[in-house]
Amino acid sequence: MGLEEKLPSGFALTTVENLAGYMRKNSLWPATFGLACCAIEMMAAGAGRYDLARFGMEVFRASPRQADLMIVAGRVSNKMAPVLRQIYDQMAEPKWVIAMGACASSGGMFNNYAIVQGVDHVVPVDIYLPGCPPRPEQLMDAILKLHEHISNEKLGVNREQVIREVEAAALAAKPTHQIHGLLA
Repeated sequence: MGLEEKLPSGFALTTVENLAGYMRKNSLWPATFGLACCAIEMMAAGAGRYDLARFGMEVFRASPRQADLMIVAGRVSNKMAPVLRQIYDQMAEPKWVIAMGACASSGGMFNNYAIVQGVDHVVPVDIYLPGCPPRPEQLMDAILKLHEHISNEKLGVNREQVIREVEAAALAAKPTHQIHGLLA
């Protein structure tokens, strides 16, 4: 008598990690954080033509406590960086970040004292989305790649510890005069 004879028809076996990854990737709730022209493309991705609703993401959450995905769309000024960090800290665990556009990823064409040269100096980033501005199709592709990343993520890995290590390395690499301006 084999295993297939003992289980009822239609019964599926999986691990808790696979089940949790499947549920997490299909229930992402993005936070509203559009800062510049990339935000228009992010809004277009949620509209009827591109329809993020098919991924269960039709509502962009206004409260960070209801969100687990932050899409940073556009340039981040030094004045806005502490607000971005505060919203990130208020988000539910586990949480993910997509840096949408050249300005969010690297400062873009704004190479000056007022713009943060990459949002990864403020929050840990999972997916970098290039372009100026990136098209809604590119955002949807980045979301699908994030889905793959989430479903392959293991529960035993302490994600918070990895994030702390990345943040500590980033802060150690920065001159002190910039640290006080960003996270003061």
